[in-house]
Amino acid sequence: MNFRKFWKTEYTLTLFAIFAIFVLLLPTTIQSTRQAALIAKWNEKYNHINYMFSVINARGDEDVMQSLKNAKTEEEKNEMMMLLLQPYLRISQHNNHPRRYRTKYMNNSRLSKSDLYYFSDYYYANDKTIVGIKDITQTSHDEPIFMLMFDMNGKLPPNSWGKDVFGVNVYYNGKIEPFGRKHNLEELKTDCSDKGTGINCSYFYIIGGGFNE
Repeated sequence: MNFRKFWKTEYTLTLFAIFAIFVLLLPTTIQSTRQAALIAKWNEKYNHINYMFSVINARGDEDVMQSLKNAKTEEEKNEMMMLLLQPYLRISQHNNHPRRYRTKYMNNSRLSKSDLYYFSDYYYANDKTIVGIKDITQTSHDEPIFMLMFDMNGKLPPNSWGKDVFGVNVYYNGKIEPFGRKHNLEELKTDCSDKGTGINCSYFYIIGGGFNE
């Protein structure tokens, strides 16, 4: 009887310990699955954007890209960017700025208006993503003319670079590059971590990097 009691107690404690570990690990597992899904969605979005600009070039819309480069005012440039992008990204100019929408870096620090990756012009897309468009003042021929930002799950949190927010540079010849393209692997790993900004995750995930590395 004593042995049977002891066995039942040990069995109960073992089950309790397994259940406790499961409960502790469950949020991490859910978060990892969710993050993996967002990364897969970003890879799909990047392929779509890449294809989109190849179509733009094939159709001869490079003239529009050249006009973008030569636009004299910011207003003129913004109008041309919308003319170029709206049919492909299916963005809406109505109610364009999601209220109380803010992005943050992967290390949870907030972006200031002076930061390069701070966007102020946001648009809703038909696939429920949020698209940010930012005009860039070129100081040399090989710099981008504007940047695109994509929040893969819209207004839903975390609204964080490297988690659900990613972006690309767009050049006047129609070439695009994900943020981080010019960094080496170690720099990408460092930035694409809880201690980094998460900006360079845009490229790190494209080349097969993982969010848990």
